[in-house]
Amino acid sequence: MRFLSATVLSAALAFSSVGASNAAPYVLDKSHTVVTFQVDHLGFSMTHGFFTDFDADINFDVDAPEKSSVTFTINTNSVNTLWEARDKHVRDKDFLNVEKFPEIVFKSTSIEMTGSDTAKLTGELTILDQTHEEVFDVTLRKTAPSPFDKTKIISGFSASGEIDRTKYGVSYAAPAVASIIPVQIELEISPAK
Repeated sequence: MRFLSATVLSAALAFSSVGASNAAPYVLDKSHTVVTFQVDHLGFSMTHGFFTDFDADINFDVDAPEKSSVTFTINTNSVNTLWEARDKHVRDKDFLNVEKFPEIVFKSTSIEMTGSDTAKLTGELTILDQTHEEVFDVTLRKTAPSPFDKTKIISGFSASGEIDRTKYGVSYAAPAVASIIPVQIELEISPAK
């Protein structure tokens, strides 16, 4: 079972490009962020999973999101599929090999705006020390002051994509256990203080 990210992630998020930018540091609200994935199990069912330990380095330009950037890092040992024995297997050498590869990392490289609040987020995803380009569809859900603290501005994003785990050397039981892993990231960010 392989996932981003990145998740990736992941995704995550703000966006990235070259050139002059008014991008400012933002912080991830981990209490309102989730990195989830699905794995088709032999065609009988979809196994759902998520990561519980992650962080992001975000520079976000509200006026020109395409000039933003994000690096999203996931602790592989934090994988949770709601079944302890399966989680133990996912952490071993057949899948994430968490002892040798403790992190999954997504680093944005470019952003293409596809609408007023949608974009294609491209970046380099590293799993098991192998790096490949991945693209996520990102939607800005809302930017507004928090109803609980008008001085705090929150931006919420949804990001989705698909990752072929076999590209990263995670080929155990493929294709019976799906090679293509849908990934979904929901997150909130706010300007760093």
